[in-house]
Amino acid sequence: NRVLSKNSRESVSIIGLVFEKGKTKNGNIMLTLEDPTGRIKVLINQNNPEVTQMAQDICEDEAIGIKGVCGDKIIFANQVIFPDILNTELKKAEDEVYAAFISDLQVGSAKCLIDDLKKFVKWLNLELGDAHQKEIARKVKYLFLVGDLIDGVGIYPKQDGDLAVRDVVQQYQLCADIFSGLRKDIKMIACPGNHDSLRLAEPQPAFNEYAKPIADLPNITLVSNPALVNIHSSENFPGFNVLLYHGVSFHYYIDNIDSLRTTWNGEHVDYIMRYLLQKRHLAPTHGSALYIPDDKEDPMVIDKIPDIFVSGHMHKACVGNYNGIINICCGCWQSRTTLQEKYNIDPDRGRVMLFNLKTRQVKM
Repeated sequence: NRVLSKNSRESVSIIGLVFEKGKTKNGNIMLTLEDPTGRIKVLINQNNPEVTQMAQDICEDEAIGIKGVCGDKIIFANQVIFPDILNTELKKAEDEVYAAFISDLQVGSAKCLIDDLKKFVKWLNLELGDAHQKEIARKVKYLFLVGDLIDGVGIYPKQDGDLAVRDVVQQYQLCADIFSGLRKDIKMIACPGNHDSLRLAEPQPAFNEYAKPIADLPNITLVSNPALVNIHSSENFPGFNVLLYHGVSFHYYIDNIDSLRTTWNGEHVDYIMRYLLQKRHLAPTHGSALYIPDDKEDPMVIDKIPDIFVSGHMHKACVGNYNGIINICCGCWQSRTTLQEKYNIDPDRGRVMLFNLKTRQVKM
């Protein structure tokens, strides 16, 4: 509201939420920004190609900064500023330890690759592989399960026809049986996904009583979705902060953000993760994911900067790096479904992402 009292052509800087985004008949981008004191129009002229290109990827409801000059109840923007993340400290542990990341196990699905999961656990237990592979497995000290441990029941119409196990407790029991014999020096961290037996609205709490067989595993920590987890800290090392988010909001941004929609070919989920890091929010647009509002804080805000950002959901395995943050999207443990065939998605099956805490390298 203070902008309205400024003189014409006076320079201003504001921060606000994007209430609305559109185009004028001349092809300029017109935003409506709001804060608790009111709303104001912001015009981004197409004759400023650098700012226009940035503005193409603005999504509704995100927080942005604008620098420009005042007009009559309008700001003519010269610069758009996102919360973004600057270069972060490249932490390295002194000892060579691996963290393993998997997601979308879909246990209970008739297409779950349960034998491959059992083989993976055998490898971690040093029962499979050549000498080099066993040496890597011996150094794995953390295992992250990034959502969709089970396929669930009633997740989509006629799902019962795709299930080998039609009871969620039995599905979790089957999943727990797979990991019950895992080496006890490996710490497991598990967050839920949209197929797990919890509310769909985010933030999803940690697993409930249906997943008691999982909770009873002696070396597992159950966390929410999203969650920020610190691993491998000591007196001399702050540890790595790992941001877990299963990734339900990803589809919205592929469909609605120009730079993602025009380049999306089913690969490079890390591009979506980079976009959300720039916004400092896991689901900035209202409706991009179902959520539970909180009047004290927004749990989807990326407040503390992570060292690693890991997701799943898309059934595609890839790795990226954004300003020192390692972006990891896990593959899946389920063969191709009818729905994936419909959308021409070829899932990456049985791929494990391994992060070396000493070298910061990621192996697939």
